[in-house]
Amino acid sequence: MFLLWEDFLRSDYRDWRGSGHTEELLDKPDWLEQWLTVHSLPYPGAPTAKEVNELKQLREHILHIVQKLTVSEAVDPINLEGLNRALSSGPMILHIAESNSDFRLDTTPLQTGWSRIGAEVAASFGRLLTDCEPSRLRICDNPDCRAVYYDETRNRSKRFCDERACGNLMKVRRFRARQKAAESGGPSNPDSPEITV
Repeated sequence: MFLLWEDFLRSDYRDWRGSGHTEELLDKPDWLEQWLTVHSLPYPGAPTAKEVNELKQLREHILHIVQKLTVSEAVDPINLEGLNRALSSGPMILHIAESNSDFRLDTTPLQTGWSRIGAEVAASFGRLLTDCEPSRLRICDNPDCRAVYYDETRNRSKRFCDERACGNLMKVRRFRARQKAAESGGPSNPDSPEITV
């Protein structure tokens, strides 16, 4: 299952198979409701145009941060400001709860609505930045996909968001490119532009 921030970034849908089909899922209330249900968050009702625009801006800030981190460049302060703005829109109260003689720190949001959802997304991504290794963030090598994922392999060698989908597709494309080059008598270069399946 994807983390909240990963699913959020995938709301800018691209057909990984190369058809060119794209879809803006943040404009679809049904998708938003299903996405929040999967992540156990309350659906605040269909967002206004302003709220959708704020979600899209947050997605862009997160994506720009990922793009910088994947090439070991400094993150643009404007994108961190965007992340922090989303976090400040969903303040929470911390409180201690006890259950069976165990204590836990719970949070209760002061706001409901889409500003709270934006804050949850920003917090999900923020936890990755602070608690994990941001250098493990990757963008899928399939140019038709470009999904963002966290590489948990030991040697940090994962190239595709999904080896069975994008990984296999790209292997087929490379194989066909080599076959075509061999048939035409040209050099076989697996790194040459690939033919779309």
